[in-house]
Amino acid sequence: MSEQPEVLVLGGDDSSSTFVLDELKERCRLVEVSSLADFIERINSEQPPDYYLLKSPVEGLMQINDSLSLLSQIPDAILQIDQNERVMWANRSAEKLLNLKLDGDTPKLFDLWEGAQIVGPDFSPVNSVLSNGKQAKTTVKIDDKTYFEFLASPLPGSSPDGSKLLLAILRDTSDEVLQQQKLDAVHQAGTDLGDLEREELLELTEYERIELLKSKLIHYTQELLEFDTVEVRVIDQNTQELTPLINFGMDPTAAARELRAQPHGNGVTGFVAATGRSYLCEDTSNDPLYIEGVVGAKSSLTVPLVRRDLVLGTFNVESPNVGAFSTNDLKFVELFCREVATALNYLDLLSVEQMHSVEKNTQKVLCEVAAPVDDILNDTSWIYERFRGEDSELCHRIKHILKRTQDIRDLIRQTGKPTGPNFAGAFLKSRSHPLLADKRVLVVDTDPEIRKSAHIILEQNEMTVDAVRSADEALRMVRTFTYHAVIADKRPPDMKGSDLFRSIREIHEHLPIMLMTGFDYDGEHTLIKCREMGMKETIYKPFIIDKFLKAIENAVKTHLPESV
Repeated sequence: MSEQPEVLVLGGDDSSSTFVLDELKERCRLVEVSSLADFIERINSEQPPDYYLLKSPVEGLMQINDSLSLLSQIPDAILQIDQNERVMWANRSAEKLLNLKLDGDTPKLFDLWEGAQIVGPDFSPVNSVLSNGKQAKTTVKIDDKTYFEFLASPLPGSSPDGSKLLLAILRDTSDEVLQQQKLDAVHQAGTDLGDLEREELLELTEYERIELLKSKLIHYTQELLEFDTVEVRVIDQNTQELTPLINFGMDPTAAARELRAQPHGNGVTGFVAATGRSYLCEDTSNDPLYIEGVVGAKSSLTVPLVRRDLVLGTFNVESPNVGAFSTNDLKFVELFCREVATALNYLDLLSVEQMHSVEKNTQKVLCEVAAPVDDILNDTSWIYERFRGEDSELCHRIKHILKRTQDIRDLIRQTGKPTGPNFAGAFLKSRSHPLLADKRVLVVDTDPEIRKSAHIILEQNEMTVDAVRSADEALRMVRTFTYHAVIADKRPPDMKGSDLFRSIREIHEHLPIMLMTGFDYDGEHTLIKCREMGMKETIYKPFIIDKFLKAIENAVKTHLPESV
């Protein structure tokens, strides 16, 4: 007896078809399913039924028609392909994408898809599905601006010639891919902004490094962000002034405009610098903060340059079109500005390191020349006093020697100062004792270590220090030069400390004088006597730096005329 044919029946309970089914049961093997999904799955199985029966033909056809209509409306391209990549069926989106007309032909997918190039990560997705029976996903590039996600999945059943079937879904991912490419490019640009070769680091000055950064910023602003105008300003942390770093495509008047990091009266740039928040101006004609930066600009985008919660500056772009900048533009500019801030901070660190190194070397040189210069000044002042009234030409030459000897230290100090525009230096800390700068003091002590310490500590604060050993030398220096203060040991080797104090006062009545003492007993009551004569401060040895500087700072507040 031959095997009965299988009949697949779709539909629910239907009394009108009961008679037909009863008759078929005698001759066929019936398999009933109630859903269209089960019906299609059974059709596509490895052993499909021999016949099909719809209990309610109209309802069944409507379900099939609705399903096909739904597939046609899906924006993704959906195809049924075989193991040789031949297209067996396609929805409307796929037909439009591939310019496909299935008139009995079964063309290969990638023969139809003009310009399609698989760029990975799976370079043979169909073979991957066939080999492991699992879904495979890869990216297909059409051109520089168009990308698709290619998703292949196994299907049950086979084609008429026995080939395996696959479901292929093509989804346009151009926006996602381009956005990721831009993110990667922003990151790479940020790496490049602060990247310096060893030779560049050694050979370029701070000014040249900043110029290199500016050229890179302009390049990436135009090529990566695709903006035609840009203004970058950095904040002077002491004055809050916004100093122009880059002005490209901006109006010259706007570029020269003085702005400060204040929320009012300084335009959008001042507001962003003061608040640390980005500002998207969609229509400049209706924005109360906007001040014209580009003639005819209708919209602008301004973002702060922030590093570790410190606003370093601002980045501003403008457009002649209303609403030219989107939230995506804002996102990319903010990411880019993080990299710009990092690059600025890196240059600043290089500048600080370089300045610190130069300062240390300058201080070392000053320390080495301090004792010889002190000796030259002391000996030359002795000669000057000896011949002051005898030979005017000789005195003139001696005064010239004294002046040029003093200039030695000033020239060394000037050599150690930074030159050229110092944009990154706007982030450096201000001086701790600004009142001490450019002041001159005389130190009197027999101990060379005390004289050396005074030179090191005070010259680091941009003071000029002369140091002598005895009271006689001190009085001669006071008669020859003008000082802002005198610091003397309470026990000079050739005179009582109180007598030295009195003698200096006879030369300069208002010259501040401070005596130094250790922690020993003052048997002659020198400090008491000097306080009675008007001494305000006592300095203890060895020096406690903060108290030492504070005492001198209090003393030099009284302005004295410069030396002759």
